[in-house]
Amino acid sequence: MAQPVIMPKQGQSVESCIISKWYKKKGDRVTVGDLLFNYETDKASFDEEAKVSGTLLAIFCEEGEDVPVFTNVCAIGNPGENIDAFNPKKGEAQSGEASNEAPTQALAGATAETTRAREPASAEGMTFISPRAKNLAEKIGVDYRLANPTGPDGRIIEQDIIALQKSGIINTMASRGLSTGHKAEGTGLGGRITVGDLEKTVQEASGDVLPDHREEKHTTIRKAIAKAMHASLSTAAQLTLHASFDASNILNYRKKLMESKDTLGLDRITINDMILFAVSRTLLNHKGINAHYYDDKKVIFNNAHLGIAVDTERGLMVPTLFNANKKTLNEISRESKQLAHDCQKGTISPDALRGGTFTITNLGTLGVEMFTPVLNPPQAGILGVNAIVQRAKEAGGKVACYPAMGLSLTFDHRAIDGAPAAKFLQELKTNLENFSAFIAA
Repeated sequence: MAQPVIMPKQGQSVESCIISKWYKKKGDRVTVGDLLFNYETDKASFDEEAKVSGTLLAIFCEEGEDVPVFTNVCAIGNPGENIDAFNPKKGEAQSGEASNEAPTQALAGATAETTRAREPASAEGMTFISPRAKNLAEKIGVDYRLANPTGPDGRIIEQDIIALQKSGIINTMASRGLSTGHKAEGTGLGGRITVGDLEKTVQEASGDVLPDHREEKHTTIRKAIAKAMHASLSTAAQLTLHASFDASNILNYRKKLMESKDTLGLDRITINDMILFAVSRTLLNHKGINAHYYDDKKVIFNNAHLGIAVDTERGLMVPTLFNANKKTLNEISRESKQLAHDCQKGTISPDALRGGTFTITNLGTLGVEMFTPVLNPPQAGILGVNAIVQRAKEAGGKVACYPAMGLSLTFDHRAIDGAPAAKFLQELKTNLENFSAFIAA
């Protein structure tokens, strides 16, 4: 019995996915576990495996198509089985055929004047396209001006957009609306045409001077970041405390680890890994800040699920290192690097971007000495890690320099008062200054 294959839902916030590649074609034999197609969300990409064996009877959605979740993508069964009921576009196709047939029949007996009244004639510098074709072009991200019109009086119709899509000419979200009418070679994800590709094409084709600015539409992830940050600042009572600690011990300890990492079988431990380790343990003594705050309640966690801010080409992502307080330093180092890698590659699971109880963001590697991190709602706290700078202090009647690392703690004053937050920061500072003894305890 034939069965449909639906577009999976990856994460609670995902509403649609783009099919980036088909591994099988219509008529191919598939078995359980075979890769059917690859699809992308705004943050990650996934492969869909066959759950049943049989023949791939039909493919309902093409590469590059934006498909709502739970929509039938293809059908698997035995040759000859009727799968019309599974086709999500069956109604659209019939509607489209009916609407296309009527104008054709009318045109057969119409005069040139009535034809022009019904279908606008092409004019220099103008492109005529049916509403259905235009909607499809906007949905799949192609520049309809590059289509070869086959409709009445040079009008672009839906089948022209489909042909254009199959030719591989697809634009990124940022480059839509900026197309020049020149064909460009796409260097973006899946061969999509980027803004840079268009700029290069204009310069090479005509030598035109580009304007001194351009508009860039917000990507889905940028909209999500903007919405979250605005909600954070507009709803939470945020306050930031700044402190610094003597990083001499933690630097010396890391040096010893690096010298013996091959012998001990350790990963390349970073200062940030060591801070994650210290935070995960220190939070257990200050659970009021290891919490989620809501208008009607506060959820306090017994384990530290650390959000780690990661800068990617798509925007800021915050994957979660679950149960960090139960992991060794080496496990924290390995897993945090894998999370960052998956974010930057775009393969991170949406479920790994949820569930954090406290976040760490590090701008110290960029030379930032102090900043105000913004809370990641509904979390009650976020720690900013700053750069190491040389400072002077008196010891034994002498003034000496030492490496000082800054820490910036932002907390929600609705969830926790200033003194408890300062006590957490104070204990964290002590643990980091005595890291070699702290990790051995």
